[in-house]
Amino acid sequence: MSDLESRIRRLEDLEEIRGLAVRYGFAVDERDLDGVCALFTEDAELRTMSGPGKGKGVAAIAAYFGGRFAALGPTNHFTHGHVVDFDDEDPDVATGLVSSHAEVWRDGAPMITALRYHDRYRRGPDGWRFSERVQAYMYFVDVREYPQALGDRLRMRAGDPWKKADWPAGL
Repeated sequence: MSDLESRIRRLEDLEEIRGLAVRYGFAVDERDLDGVCALFTEDAELRTMSGPGKGKGVAAIAAYFGGRFAALGPTNHFTHGHVVDFDDEDPDVATGLVSSHAEVWRDGAPMITALRYHDRYRRGPDGWRFSERVQAYMYFVDVREYPQALGDRLRMRAGDPWKKADWPAGL
């Protein structure tokens, strides 16, 4: 493969990977369980930075999202910046960091969350997929409490008890 072909391939890979994050938000918001699962490798892991795992393997991830879809009201995910780093040793592996927000109806309340996804991607026969997706939260708060909550160390308020946020470190 020529240098130009390699560079074009890398740009195509980058665009496909960035599309995963956007399609993830759309599939979650539309409650498209098949669409969500199609974005993960069969052995993928979904978890939070400081909390319990959500699922290892696509069947466990499907069970997790099936439960979440039944429990949540409407959601609206926004993808912001997305940085992708390719593995110099393996052209079929990459890592990424995605900044995101979501509006969520949870437990009878309008909530907003700022989060980052720490991702690992793997290319297979069907293209790039998430092999690991780790959610790290800056806050998850009731919209009506947002002005006060943002300055509080306990900014993880989805559920009980309230917890410290995953980032920024030390706050």
